[in-house]
Amino acid sequence: MKTWSILRLAMAVLILAAMTAEFRGAMSTTPAEGSSMATVVVNYFSYFTIESNLLAAVALIAAGVWALTRDAQEPTWMAVLMAAATTFMAITGLVYNLLLRGLVPAAHPWANEILHLIGPLFLIIDLLVAPPRRRLPWRAVGAVVAFPIVWAIYTLVRGEHVVSPLTGDGWWYPYPFLNNHLHGYGVVFAYVVGIAAAFTLVAWGVVAVGRRRSPETAYADDEDAGLSAA
Repeated sequence: MKTWSILRLAMAVLILAAMTAEFRGAMSTTPAEGSSMATVVVNYFSYFTIESNLLAAVALIAAGVWALTRDAQEPTWMAVLMAAATTFMAITGLVYNLLLRGLVPAAHPWANEILHLIGPLFLIIDLLVAPPRRRLPWRAVGAVVAFPIVWAIYTLVRGEHVVSPLTGDGWWYPYPFLNNHLHGYGVVFAYVVGIAAAFTLVAWGVVAVGRRRSPETAYADDEDAGLSAA
């Protein structure tokens, strides 16, 4: 238990180090006319990869510290946080390695691999072999999927009102498959629907694995424990 907690903390440190390297690289950008460094900063934190890795680091630190300092099962909010981090990192790894790998040269290859491959793999392994997480009710799937839906809406609305710091175009999207100027809204909508379905499926799988691995006797009624206990 303590060994895995230390591994979680070490992985969180690696993720934060990779994010720091990528952020410093972003800060070296000279914004195109009509853009600004403030836009560069907001754009950096608008990448789902960055948001999912930041959430993963927070979740791993919280879970690691809890296990090292408390002799009790983690609270429900922490289990939901870990489920969300696992889901988001799994999707980050899948989307990057299936759709985006090789499209843009990595400024820091080591950091790129941690954020898009090593981190996602660690969270998946954590789900499968680490000490069992708290058993969550099925409605936790909805809580996990809510954030990506909000992110997609934010991205599509904001994208048309941001001047790209790199090109000076009057729009900016974090990923090419969300750029309607490249594909048209029909293709973008198809991608969004497909990714939403993938999020739902992966979130369901994460919760299902957690329920299967967590003993039925962890507490009397997992539905009563629910999200309200957070």
